[in-house]
Amino acid sequence: MFFDELALSDEVLDALWDMHFDECTPVQEKTIPVILDGRDVISCAQTGTGKTAAYILPLLTNLAFDDHDPDKLNAIIMAPTRELAQQIDQQMEGFGYYVPFSSVAIYGGKDNGAWGTQVTGLQKGADIVIATPGRLLSQMNIYDVDFSGVKYFILDEADRMLDMGFYDDIMTIVRKLPKERQTIMFSATMPENIRRMAKAIMTNPVEVQIAVSRPPESIKQMHAFVDEGEKPAKVLELLAGRDLKKVILFAGKKQKVKDLARTLRSLKIDARAMHSDLEQSERDQVMLDFKNGKVAVLVATDVVSRGIDVTDVPLVINYDVPHAPEDYVHRIGRTARAENSGEAMTLVSPDDVRYWKRIEKFLSPVTRNPSPLTASESATRSGKGYSGGSRHSSRNRGGHPHRSRGRGQGAHRSGSKPRSANN
Repeated sequence: MFFDELALSDEVLDALWDMHFDECTPVQEKTIPVILDGRDVISCAQTGTGKTAAYILPLLTNLAFDDHDPDKLNAIIMAPTRELAQQIDQQMEGFGYYVPFSSVAIYGGKDNGAWGTQVTGLQKGADIVIATPGRLLSQMNIYDVDFSGVKYFILDEADRMLDMGFYDDIMTIVRKLPKERQTIMFSATMPENIRRMAKAIMTNPVEVQIAVSRPPESIKQMHAFVDEGEKPAKVLELLAGRDLKKVILFAGKKQKVKDLARTLRSLKIDARAMHSDLEQSERDQVMLDFKNGKVAVLVATDVVSRGIDVTDVPLVINYDVPHAPEDYVHRIGRTARAENSGEAMTLVSPDDVRYWKRIEKFLSPVTRNPSPLTASESATRSGKGYSGGSRHSSRNRGGHPHRSRGRGQGAHRSGSKPRSANN
């Protein structure tokens, strides 16, 4: 399905055209019409399927067509981490380029100027607030924030927020919101605690299930069975002889991330650690240096496995096996992006075997072939993953009339018809 087959506002479609987005991903195709109809939605979809656009595009359209108080907060988007809040804010800037709505991102850090901007946005009534739960709650505890105009409440990566202990913070915020609102929840998994929260804060939600995509065939997946003490040597073996540039090494705990980065630096490998103990300015600088190729190896916890888009990462190493297949997909999905190829190596210790068996079951059927590291290759032959749905449009930009229609009518642009997107 193409975006201009949906009942999105012309201003939103103009922004999509400028950004070379033409075709919907499955989560966008299934979710956008339901959100445009004003229904509560709970959608199970992983990062990389285009879920952020799946709620931003109909939100901007609903704000354009619905009555709302321009002097009050109208929508709140909750995100588990500063990085994801920043990414959502950046996408909001792009998708909302032609619409007259303001947004403010609220997340932690010691930037006093940012704190002042956040306070101003909350008190003067930014149309859309993008926030981490803890930071928004801190603002609420200090200032009198008026939530009476909120019509849209969106939770992105809800499962991750609950894993991080934000349930009470979210429920405290919910109690401040009007009961008459649209609530939208996106989650990569659907455990029982997510269903309980959905029941508590949503009204007859429509459930949209998008199966977790298996990694694309452009990722060469490998694994090696090693003892825990052999892992550092195996990492060095992986890195030896490579043109070290933009490698991500995932570990399960912050202290292990710090120790690994320190060890690699002692061996003259330019490695930096990324974890939640860093101040916001430090995390921003590490990510900027990594994206610009100034850091060879980024050693990280799962804080960067979701929502961070670096297009040219050739290798991902799982120092520890993630405990869930969804987390494995998120991690190795940092490579082979934007039509590039990539490699992913997972080091499996005896304590990790039970988790690896879950991942193998999810990836099956697999083939196993010897790798240069005397490890077994686990390359899935099943369906290709989504790359975000970005396509170059072949539309002639010769102008189009604005449509006069209500939400959910599904009108097309004048003279538009289904097209094949250019590659």
